[in-house]
Amino acid sequence: MRVFLAGATGAIGRQLLPMLLAGGHEVTGSTRSPERAEQLRAAGAGAVVLDALDESAVAAAVRDAAPEAVIHQLTALPQRIDPRRIKRDFALNDRLRGEGTRILLEAAHSTGARRFVAQSIAFAYAPGPPGTIHGESDPLLSPEDAPRSFRRSAGAIAELERRVGDAGGLVLRYGYFYGPGSAISTSGSLGEDLGRRRMPVVGGGTGVWSFIHIHDAARATLAALAGGPGGIYNIVDDEPAPVAAWLPALASVLGAPPPMRIPALLARPLAGAYGVASMTRAQGASNAKARRELGWAPEYPSWRRGFAEALG
Repeated sequence: MRVFLAGATGAIGRQLLPMLLAGGHEVTGSTRSPERAEQLRAAGAGAVVLDALDESAVAAAVRDAAPEAVIHQLTALPQRIDPRRIKRDFALNDRLRGEGTRILLEAAHSTGARRFVAQSIAFAYAPGPPGTIHGESDPLLSPEDAPRSFRRSAGAIAELERRVGDAGGLVLRYGYFYGPGSAISTSGSLGEDLGRRRMPVVGGGTGVWSFIHIHDAARATLAALAGGPGGIYNIVDDEPAPVAAWLPALASVLGAPPPMRIPALLARPLAGAYGVASMTRAQGASNAKARRELGWAPEYPSWRRGFAEALG
């Protein structure tokens, strides 16, 4: 199959590209960097250096690639995420989710691509009752109800999912990434913060996170390309975990000191409303639909094993 991989040198793209090539697919990857374009060519893929918000350039690149499928992995995230400044730091990422998705979908449609797979997140659900593990039919956090700094991002996520859904595509709501090239790794920013005791457990650490190893996320993307009906899929492991459990476990694996504990009231000036909410009120997600309809299951069904064996 001819595949256009938008964002081929991002965290998922770097894992996914060799899987696609090994499966016999003819891949054209986009990147913003000429140096990374050379890396794509060296790996055996076609490459195009592209501003994903340049409508005419995207249309031309997709037309030249003539793909049967388009995979949307476009992101623009800072190396270190400061929850107090996500409105500023996520500005380009939000444009890629909104405007960038429209541009890429229109290009895919104009060239007759039969399949469209796009990246979203599994940690933007509207809060449910305590203990809720979210399925795909649960509502997302609305911009009106989101912390002020996350309102634009919430709107961009909803726009991406609406556009892809209207086009009959597949939306993959990934959990928090860990593993090589991610923030949660031996060389990632969150790991560094733990080593410096700058990543505390806030309040009771009752926020629940759903994780996915970066390799498992790429495997799920490959499964979505191969089959399954259009719609939304949570791509997460089997064990949603409270911050109070996973953060000390991660510190132990990294050989970092145990994280400090800080009351939520004191943490707010340091982490912002969004950061405090993630640590104290977040809720996990279920992968049952992806298992059932994509025929996918994580190789690392628990973050416990993944942290210990494949943190990278």
